[in-house]
Amino acid sequence: MTAVLAVDEVDLVRDGNYLLSSVSLTVREGEHWALLGGNGAGKSTLLSLLGARAHPTRGTVEVLGHRLGRVDMRSLRAEIGHIDPRHPLRTPLRVREVVLTGLTNTTELVPRWRPTAEQVAQADELIAMLGLSTRRDALWPVLSQGERGRALIARALMPRPRLLLLDEPATGLDLAAREQLLTSLDALRRRHPRLATVLVTHHLEELPGSTTHALLLREGRALAVGPVDEVLTSDLVTKCFDHPVRITREDGRWAARADR
Repeated sequence: MTAVLAVDEVDLVRDGNYLLSSVSLTVREGEHWALLGGNGAGKSTLLSLLGARAHPTRGTVEVLGHRLGRVDMRSLRAEIGHIDPRHPLRTPLRVREVVLTGLTNTTELVPRWRPTAEQVAQADELIAMLGLSTRRDALWPVLSQGERGRALIARALMPRPRLLLLDEPATGLDLAAREQLLTSLDALRRRHPRLATVLVTHHLEELPGSTTHALLLREGRALAVGPVDEVLTSDLVTKCFDHPVRITREDGRWAARADR
């Protein structure tokens, strides 16, 4: 399988502090990675490298075959689906319009830009796939947080990216909305078998059952990297979060409980 992301011995230093230290990671087509760690572990920092939003201090990062530092970062970002639930939209756009902004890589609609009929049809297909057909013309401010999350996934898929980055997509969701989101992610991964994804979360319960690999970060270092069943063990997660936990998996989903 082709490598979509290749991170080799990366350090990221700011104001003399190591935010990441000697981190290595390879993500291939069709792999679905979970990136876990406590607050301040370096998850968002690593995601900023994977999304071509920052450069490493040392080491190399290759995204979609392009090495950071030797490529136009802005044009590279346009090839990555990046989903941030804190989408800074200020205009009350409709769901379909929000999804179409994925083609222009902008938050707002570009003046005088008009999508083609084929592009509108693609947006409607993605909206349907994410279970939002009845909300296609709903305005952004009236959407629930879960509906917004699914709309942003559809938006990120408009340019047909090979890589999808999800930054804590279940933040602020109630139980039903979280389960709808995870079901949508599983369906998306089945329909796009070559798509690679990286999902950042604090909580194992927020991982889709289709997750294939995991990386545990602790204090900016990779504690464990590899196939998900080898990494999400009680022993390793206990070390990662510095708290005794017991990990269970049922029907493909994970749960963590305090191990007293």
